[in-house]
Amino acid sequence: MKKFCCVVLAMLPLTAFAYPIDVQKTLNGLSIDYNTDDTDSDIASIQVNNFGTTDAICKVVFNNGPEAPRTRRVEVPAGKHSYATAKFTRTIIKMRIDLTCEPK
Repeated sequence: MKKFCCVVLAMLPLTAFAYPIDVQKTLNGLSIDYNTDDTDSDIASIQVNNFGTTDAICKVVFNNGPEAPRTRRVEVPAGKHSYATAKFTRTIIKMRIDLTCEPK
């Protein structure tokens, strides 16, 4: 029984890795979709997919709370995808991402 309890306690930190990600999007009529990922405990990333026929320029703002927001600008050609990532100095508890896309 002691061995079983030790194994369960040893695996506990492995299950508490993910953090919630909220995305606020302003797409301005473009056919844009996204996928978010918690790459590491202090790195967040987003994949921006353009399903339309018009190239897009997107501004991505990563906000972790007490730290300064990280702003990334990505160009997403029609029918392609692009990635944006941000690294923070603290462990992320909750990530808020503002995605704003405009036609090129």
